[in-house]
Amino acid sequence: MAGATDTRGLWREYRRTGAKELRDRLIVMYSPLVKYVAGRLGSGLPAHVDEGDLVSYGLLGLIGAIERYDPDRDIKFETYAIARIRGSIIDELRALDWVPRSVRSRAREIERAIAALEARLGRAPTDEEIASRVGVTVEELEESLTDIARSSIAALDELWSVSGEGDQVSLLDTLEDPDSVRPADALDETELREILGDAISRLPEREKLVITLYYYEELTLREIGEVLGVTESRISQLHTKAILRLKARLAGAAARA
Repeated sequence: MAGATDTRGLWREYRRTGAKELRDRLIVMYSPLVKYVAGRLGSGLPAHVDEGDLVSYGLLGLIGAIERYDPDRDIKFETYAIARIRGSIIDELRALDWVPRSVRSRAREIERAIAALEARLGRAPTDEEIASRVGVTVEELEESLTDIARSSIAALDELWSVSGEGDQVSLLDTLEDPDSVRPADALDETELREILGDAISRLPEREKLVITLYYYEELTLREIGEVLGVTESRISQLHTKAILRLKARLAGAAARA
């Protein structure tokens, strides 16, 4: 990537002229961001979703970010672009309606079961308690978590939408429930981050470890499995369960707001 001074000069010249060749130089310069985001999202998607398609969807987001970005704003371009790239990919996937209705329904059912049990028990419910509440066996619950993991993009910074510009995409939109309260509508971003931080701290230890290694240490699910000595599919189940717990906690907080 070009030096900081060169990059600032390129941005200033592009903002001044809007020249296509300068825009193309910026696209090439920042294209690794698209590959990075596509790779992160692609790791949890069904096998039939081609990473090349994700890259092409993300490229649209990068171009939009370059055209809209104001270098004078107090935000790094990379931060701004990654949010738009991710949003562009998720928008395209949602337009293809690739999440089966049955999977959406089961995800909502598990999330609601977790919320009801936490409210009653005052702690994180066990797999046995969640399965009993949903009316399935623990094995069937694990199968459902695997199905949800394969067709859900579950990232912490997608639990809410912080702007109407498409800079962030809410996880709640990917598993849309018209009857639910959306945290972004009831809580501001600072409150959400505080509630989310508290919710993560209260996760069962293994789920908390998976969340920490995946989002903060940026290990892949496979790498986390190697660290913990379990299969990638088991890590995927733990990750999905943790996200549903966090969603339930946020939805509960929004309902009380």
